[in-house]
Amino acid sequence: MSTLDSGFTLIRTATRRVAAFHDYVWRRFNDFMPKGLYARALLIMIVPMVVLQSVVAFVFMERHWNTVTQRLSAAVVQDIAALIDVYKGYPQDKDRAQLRRIAQQRMGLVVDFLGPGDMPPPGPKPFFSLLDQSISKQISRQIARPFWIDTVGRSNLVEIRIQLDDAVMRVFAQRSAAYASNSEIFLFWMVGTSSILLIVAVLFLRNQIRPILRLADAAESFGKGREVPNFRPRGAREVRRAAHAFIEMKSRVERSIEQRTAMLAGVSHDLRTILTRFKLELALIGDGPDADGMRKDVDEMAGMLEAYLAFARGDSGEQAQPVDMAAALEELRGDAERNGHSATVVFHGQPVVTVKPAAFKRCLGNLVSNAARHADSIAITGHRDHRYLSVTVDDDGPGIPQDMREEVFKPFLRLDDARNQDEGGTGLGLAIARDIARSHGGDITLGDSPMGGLRAIVRIPV
Repeated sequence: MSTLDSGFTLIRTATRRVAAFHDYVWRRFNDFMPKGLYARALLIMIVPMVVLQSVVAFVFMERHWNTVTQRLSAAVVQDIAALIDVYKGYPQDKDRAQLRRIAQQRMGLVVDFLGPGDMPPPGPKPFFSLLDQSISKQISRQIARPFWIDTVGRSNLVEIRIQLDDAVMRVFAQRSAAYASNSEIFLFWMVGTSSILLIVAVLFLRNQIRPILRLADAAESFGKGREVPNFRPRGAREVRRAAHAFIEMKSRVERSIEQRTAMLAGVSHDLRTILTRFKLELALIGDGPDADGMRKDVDEMAGMLEAYLAFARGDSGEQAQPVDMAAALEELRGDAERNGHSATVVFHGQPVVTVKPAAFKRCLGNLVSNAARHADSIAITGHRDHRYLSVTVDDDGPGIPQDMREEVFKPFLRLDDARNQDEGGTGLGLAIARDIARSHGGDITLGDSPMGGLRAIVRIPV
C-alpha cells in the first residue's frame, strides 16, 4: 500500500511540474504576443496563409528542382559518356585536340586528360546536395567507372574526374548546365504574395477595427460622465449590435436618472412647502424656549433634506467642461483659511481638466470640509499626467482606523468614532464625494497621511 501511495505521489508531483511548466511557457508566449485586437487579427489572418503558401510553394519548387536537376545532370553525364566513347573509339588521336574542341564548342565542357594516378581520394559528401546526388547517380548508371566529383569547390563550375584505362578524364561543366536554382523565383513569390496579403488585410482590418474603437471611446466617455456626440452604429453586424445595445443601455440609464431627478424635484418641492409652513407657524408663535428648539429642529430637518436630495440627485444634468483645477484648489484653500484652518496647495502638470465643475468642486469640498472638521492643518496636492488627475487631501487630525475606511463611505452609516459623522450631520459627505468621483470614472481611497492624520485621494481619468 505504501508503494502505491509513493507512486501516486510521484505522479501528482510530475503532473504539477508539467502543469507549472506549461503555464510558464504560455505566460512567456503571451508576453511576446501583441495585445491589441488589430495586431492579433493580422496575425490570425497572415500567419496561417503565409505558412500554407510556404509549404505549398516549397513542395512545388522542390519537386520542380528535383526533376529539372535530374534531367540536366543526365544530359551532362550523357555528353561525358559520348566523349568517353569517342576517346575509346579513336585512340590514334593522342593529343586529344579534336576531342577537346568538340567538347568545348558543341557541349560547353572543358575536357583535360591527366595521368592515371591523378584521381583524388573520395571526400566527404555534402549532406543536402541535390546536384552531387544526381550526378553521382547518373555517372554510376551511364558510365559505370570510378569517378570523383566536386560540386562545392568552385561556385560556378562542377569538376568531374572519370578513371579511364590509361588516363583520368577531367571535365569542367558550368553549374547552370547541370543544376536549376529557382530560389529567386521562390523568394519573389513569397514576398510578393505576402505583401499583397498584408496590404489587403491592413486595409480591411483597419475599417473593421475603427467602429470598435469608436464604440470603446463612446463607452469610456459615458463612463466619465461626458456626452457622446455623433456616435452611431457602424461596421460589421456584430459591432452594430453591440453599438445598438450600448445606445439602448445609455438611454435607459439617462431615462432612469431623469425619472429619479423629476421624482426628487417633486418630493423636494412638497417637503420644502411643509417646512416653509412650519417656519411660518413658528414665526407666528413668537419667541420662547419651545419655539427656539422647534426652529432648530426645523433647520436641521431642512439641512438633512438638502443633503439627502443632493446625494440622491448626484450630478445629473450637469455637462462636463474644461476646468482650471489649480484655480479650483486655490478656492478650496481660501475657504479653509477663512474658516480658521491652515491650508496649502500644490499642483503639478497641466491644470485644465474636463469635469463637471459644480459636482467635482463639491466632491473636493466635502473632502476638505471633512478634514477641516477634525484637523487644524490641511495640505492639498494635485497632479495631472496623460492618463489621470489625482488630488490628495492630507490633514493632521485623528484619522480613521484601517478597518473602517471602507465603512465610512456607506450612506447613512453612523459610526461612533468615524469622521464621516459631523455635529448634526447626516453621514453623507464621503458617500457623496465617492459617488461623484465614480460618476467621473474614478474613485476615492483613504490612507495614512504623512502629517499624522487621514489622506484622501481622488483619482479620475482625463
